[in-house]
Amino acid sequence: MRSLAACMIIAILCCAAAAAAEPDILIADFEGKDYGDWKATGDAFGRGPARGTLTSQMEVSGFQGKGLVNSYFKGDGSTGTLTSPEFKIERKYINFLIGGGNHPGQTCINLLVDGKPALTATGPNKQPGGTERLDPCSWDVTKLKGKMAKIQIVDKARGSWGHINIDQIAQSDTKKGKTPKQEKPVVIKTDTLYDETYRPQFHFSPKKNWTNDPNGLVYYDGEYHLFFQHNPTGINWGNMTWGHAVSPDLFHWEQLEHAIHPDKLGTIFSGSAVVDRDNTAGFQTGDEKVIVCIYTSAGGCVKPKVPFTQSIAYSNDRGRTWKKYEKNPVLGHIVGSNRDPKVFWHKPTKQWVMALFLDRGKYALFTSPNLKEWKRLCDIPPLGGSECPDMFELAVDGDEKNKKWVFWAGNGNYLIGSFDGEKFVKEAGPFVSKRGANDYAAQTYSDIPAKDGRRILISWMAGGKYPGMPFNQQMSVPRVLTLRTTPEGIRLYMKPVKEIENLHEKEHSFSNVTLKPGENLLKDITGELFDIRAVIEPGKATAFGFDIRGHKVEYSVEKKEISALGRKAPLPIEDGKITLQILADRSSLEVFGNDGLVSMCTCFLPRPENKKIGIYATGGDAKIVSLKVFELRSAWKKKQ
Repeated sequence: MRSLAACMIIAILCCAAAAAAEPDILIADFEGKDYGDWKATGDAFGRGPARGTLTSQMEVSGFQGKGLVNSYFKGDGSTGTLTSPEFKIERKYINFLIGGGNHPGQTCINLLVDGKPALTATGPNKQPGGTERLDPCSWDVTKLKGKMAKIQIVDKARGSWGHINIDQIAQSDTKKGKTPKQEKPVVIKTDTLYDETYRPQFHFSPKKNWTNDPNGLVYYDGEYHLFFQHNPTGINWGNMTWGHAVSPDLFHWEQLEHAIHPDKLGTIFSGSAVVDRDNTAGFQTGDEKVIVCIYTSAGGCVKPKVPFTQSIAYSNDRGRTWKKYEKNPVLGHIVGSNRDPKVFWHKPTKQWVMALFLDRGKYALFTSPNLKEWKRLCDIPPLGGSECPDMFELAVDGDEKNKKWVFWAGNGNYLIGSFDGEKFVKEAGPFVSKRGANDYAAQTYSDIPAKDGRRILISWMAGGKYPGMPFNQQMSVPRVLTLRTTPEGIRLYMKPVKEIENLHEKEHSFSNVTLKPGENLLKDITGELFDIRAVIEPGKATAFGFDIRGHKVEYSVEKKEISALGRKAPLPIEDGKITLQILADRSSLEVFGNDGLVSMCTCFLPRPENKKIGIYATGGDAKIVSLKVFELRSAWKKKQ
């Protein structure tokens, strides 16, 4: 009996060992020249597996062998699917390597059972930067064992991190990676223009396709003009043309026909616009003053290639039609890809002045009596930036008798100095003005009426992502610039224009309230669009902040630092208080600290179903001196 029992035990153990030792079943390792029986749609995956890193892509690592699925085949603008043949689920887990963009339902790998996603996983990268490393993941498919299934790799996203990387898919009885969170795929809506899932509701974006730098910001006869770098034919950068929109109030925009198209001198890169009130160029033909656009002819982007030069175009009908100057270019090639002319009228010396980016961080000033003939005036001291210059004069602390000139670079670095019409003299700087992740190539408006007197700026919120959208990229909210004296010296402040108040709807107001840890005064408020204004005394709190649809804006009392969406900036406590203004749109979050001393403008993609906001304190009580939460109306919808 003992012998029989021992034999039975040994047999059972052997069977168990045999079961535990079931070999993995390879679904795909992507080592072949093509995808074999897998079916591809669209243009994201190419004709076969990638051999590592693709053109213009950060280094891809973490895959096995030589091949992998890499939907960056034509950059982040390509889309498509890749679907496996049907197979039977025979093990406890399906293991795979995954990298790329974090867009649930848009850049993902799905396990299809009965034709529907039973399990899914997306890449790790949500923000600019990140890594192209593939990491191991595992689905627990125990409950699906015996069913027939397919693997579907999906790339429906365009823009930043709009691709997916996959390798080494296998069935196994051993879990070899983390279990991906099973988020419901975002249902993308594109059926209604200006009400798509990720369409900004009070920031400008074009009807469709790619945009970048704001250009030609000029005010004339009751209209703010916004020209913008635009690709008329594609969702990614290219074919640079000047798009055009107008607004009576900086928020309600009407997109017009394209203003300036490429020609034999080049595609149309960035530049500026002015009202030629004295008709110095001689273009005026009627009663309307002439609007003149000064732009870069990007000769390196046409065939045959020619040097980068500066050209002009003009309009005699309030910007509705445009004619290029027949003797373009008005400023020949100087060096490299010299570009991005910003022109203004210098009243004391009665001449036009052009700030121009030259090459390798260098800028220069030029002058002209008529916008047609230019001579070099002086060079600008280094300020740690490149491209998209601007130059303007501001009163310090509102004192019209004490004015300083600001010279601005594309990244927002700036110098403070003096300018007499012949030379810019640096007095302070360079200083950093922008602390957010998506804030570049800003330009200020020309020809704002003297009775208004504001210096208004719009920037490109560069690098945002808009999966599944017909457009790509957006502008910032318009901001007012001022110079103010701080303990560290004169600094540039920026805050949203007052016209945002035209979109205010329901107001939620609190004052002189103690905020205790664990409390949320805003728990009953939901929505997508907000203008939040707060004055807070830290009290005994170690930190306090806001939760905006799952993303925190937090102030650290100990560090005297504000943080939002992965970025941080120093922000001092002034008179015992911190002042914040937060603008939340569907795809962006802009934070302004201490009346504009700090500006943090960043794109984000909250889950559409998460419309909650909150306020919190940690480590002790904080005092809400004043808190106003304004729900905002979409600028694209008429007021009811």
